[in-house]
Amino acid sequence: MMCMGLEFMGEVPFHDILIHGLIRDPLGRKMSKSLGNGVDPIEVIEEFGADALRFSLVIGTSPGNDTRYRPEKVEAYRNFANKIWNVSRFALMNLSDFQPDGVDLDELELSLPDKWILSRYQGVIEETTRWLDRYDLGEAARVLYDFIWTEFCDWYVEMIKPHLYGRGGEAAKLASQYVLWLVLEGTLRLLHPFMPFITEEVWQHLPHAGETIMLSSWPRVEAAYIDPQVEAEMTAVMDMTRAIRNIRSEKKVAPGKEIPVIIHADEERMALLKDVEGYLKVLARVGDLDLQTVEAVKPEKAVTAVAGGVEMYLPLAGLVDLDQEIARLKKEIEMTEQEIKRAQGKLANQGFVNKAPGEIVEKERQKLVTLKEKETTLQDRLRELVD
Repeated sequence: MMCMGLEFMGEVPFHDILIHGLIRDPLGRKMSKSLGNGVDPIEVIEEFGADALRFSLVIGTSPGNDTRYRPEKVEAYRNFANKIWNVSRFALMNLSDFQPDGVDLDELELSLPDKWILSRYQGVIEETTRWLDRYDLGEAARVLYDFIWTEFCDWYVEMIKPHLYGRGGEAAKLASQYVLWLVLEGTLRLLHPFMPFITEEVWQHLPHAGETIMLSSWPRVEAAYIDPQVEAEMTAVMDMTRAIRNIRSEKKVAPGKEIPVIIHADEERMALLKDVEGYLKVLARVGDLDLQTVEAVKPEKAVTAVAGGVEMYLPLAGLVDLDQEIARLKKEIEMTEQEIKRAQGKLANQGFVNKAPGEIVEKERQKLVTLKEKETTLQDRLRELVD
């Protein structure tokens, strides 16, 4: 029955699935007109699309369990469909002068991101196939969702944009074009059983063999492109990028502003950093990237982060206006101290403690604890700037 739902969902048999109780409302009740919780799938499809509806009913489910229908879940996977559409449009625009015929993958000058996505793609083929062989459609869908949204769209495509724009030379452009096409085309075939309409539409516009994606072969794992070392190196780069982005967010640095970063690394990591320096600058909006050995003197007045096996220092002068930030912190500390005094005064008043409801008194105590923690944090930040 689940297989039938996967194959025909969005057509008339969807009503049969509702009637037989495989899909329930958010409270776990059967859908029926008498309860007033029924859903007209045609209306849902008109609003969100058949692919979004299908995917929302499959992902997160496990064999033998009913599916709970939630409108917000359908909307979320409509956004996923939009993500696929947008990345496909980007790919098609950058593949307008590309044809895979006659190109040998093994002869291309692959970059770290190219090697990484090829390796991860092999893992996704293996995982998706394994879950489908076990009839666990929900896990298979989750694997594809995570890979497409995060690894392919958010990381790989962002990293190869300079290549596609020709900034790394024609060899780098051709390599990234080929890998982009290869992985996108294969991933569409993996996703087709779950989202048949958008995958067919995009596939028809990509270089391909055959009349329809429905008759194309299922992707197979190419063990030669599985590279745990490359995946580990790429994980380190992503960890460094996330750490810098987190500091930018914490310090409220403008998204478009480039900041200086100093990195202390050992010999092994230094070699990697020299290879990926350009990617870090693009992904984390880094201006001046200063690579130093682990023995180098640690800079003063800098925010520190440890990620990807290296120590990173972001000079505060590059993040904020020091004089303005010092004044702001002093003012916020003064206001926090006043709130602490008011809370302490309330709790010292025996009339309040004895007469107010217990939960109100406890709430005030928790408020005092939070205020003191805030004051400590603000004082620490101020010392970073003035010491």
